[in-house]
Amino acid sequence: MSEPSFDAVRIGLVSVSDRASSGVYEDKGIPALQEWLQRALRNPIAWETRLIPDEQPQIEAALRGLVDEARCDLVLTTGGTGPTKRDVTPEATLAVADKVMPGFGEQMRQISLNFVPTAILSRQVAVIRGNALVINLPGQPKSIAETLQGLPERGVHGIFAAVPYCIDLIGGPYLETDEAVIKAWRPKNAVRPAR
Repeated sequence: MSEPSFDAVRIGLVSVSDRASSGVYEDKGIPALQEWLQRALRNPIAWETRLIPDEQPQIEAALRGLVDEARCDLVLTTGGTGPTKRDVTPEATLAVADKVMPGFGEQMRQISLNFVPTAILSRQVAVIRGNALVINLPGQPKSIAETLQGLPERGVHGIFAAVPYCIDLIGGPYLETDEAVIKAWRPKNAVRPAR
């Protein structure tokens, strides 16, 4: 019996941090994202990574390049979503958007409120640009995993459960997850038969 074949997916990861991008400390956002996604997805993944400072023009350029030139299907950012003057990741993301997907940010804040009351200070957004989904995630590796995976023991859905079907709807590859990590949700008529 042959091994099942899964669609290849190209994922862009952007860590936005003045200090990490200048070498003051090691970036932990991109490795945390890669580790979680490699556990969660069964698809072969091609990575495109960027480590940049909190500068809106550079963030916008990175997002445009990852979608328009590198042809990423999914772009995840980490960092720069708080209320300080240097936090401009949401502004940059909205500036390159074709459509805004507010449910992602709402659910991330809802999940994080289970852990810290300051979750209401987070300004993460998600957008569609072309055929790609772009999502701002929190800056801390622990918070990244919590928002992606949710709190299954409490019946709280992580945002990644909706990502595969969203990517289906915008013409991207069929993402298949390891249900031990996260179960992708699709309506019955959108589920591919097992191969």
